[in-house]
Amino acid sequence: MLSAEQLTAFLATAMLVTASPGPDNLMVLGVGMSRGRRQGMVFGLGCALGCLTHTLLATLGVSALLAASPAAFTVLKVAGGLYLVWLGVAALRSRGGARVDGAAALPDESLGRLFAKGLFANSINPKVVLFFLSFLPQFVVASQGSASWQTMQLGLVFTAQACVLFGLLGYFSGAVGKWLNRRPRAGLWLDRVAGTIFIALGLRLILAR
Repeated sequence: MLSAEQLTAFLATAMLVTASPGPDNLMVLGVGMSRGRRQGMVFGLGCALGCLTHTLLATLGVSALLAASPAAFTVLKVAGGLYLVWLGVAALRSRGGARVDGAAALPDESLGRLFAKGLFANSINPKVVLFFLSFLPQFVVASQGSASWQTMQLGLVFTAQACVLFGLLGYFSGAVGKWLNRRPRAGLWLDRVAGTIFIALGLRLILAR
């Protein structure tokens, strides 16, 4: 099982990553503003549960590497560290300015269709697959037991907090979207904080190999 320290550090980082302006949460805000809070919440739930696909792929990838060679898992963590550093640098260089467009007239869609659309959009995103393969192993602790089981638990925790945060985004989409549009620098500073954390995580793994 995950230790309390492991869970606390991972959950805090995961929530920051989820809250930082990105395609998924901006789509949730847009759907909520244009169609209503219930639709936004359902679409957000679909996006969040799409993370289960990436959790499974990450777990299988870790299991395969450990079966091949523990050294290969170390290579994955170092490569993942480099990828996180790259993401961090990109976030630090971001100019922010994220806006949410909820005014467009859109055709009505059933809640089931909106859920499926969010689930599908997240599940097939190759960037999210790569992120999970890089991000989850950074919080695996060798002394805590099976690395693949820890990876699965971390992915489930990430999915759970994404369900909560995306649900809240959908529910308060109107207020949050208007606030973000009035304060474009808020997204900029979220990017700065997330970028700093990504770089710190990446460097820790690269230097501690």
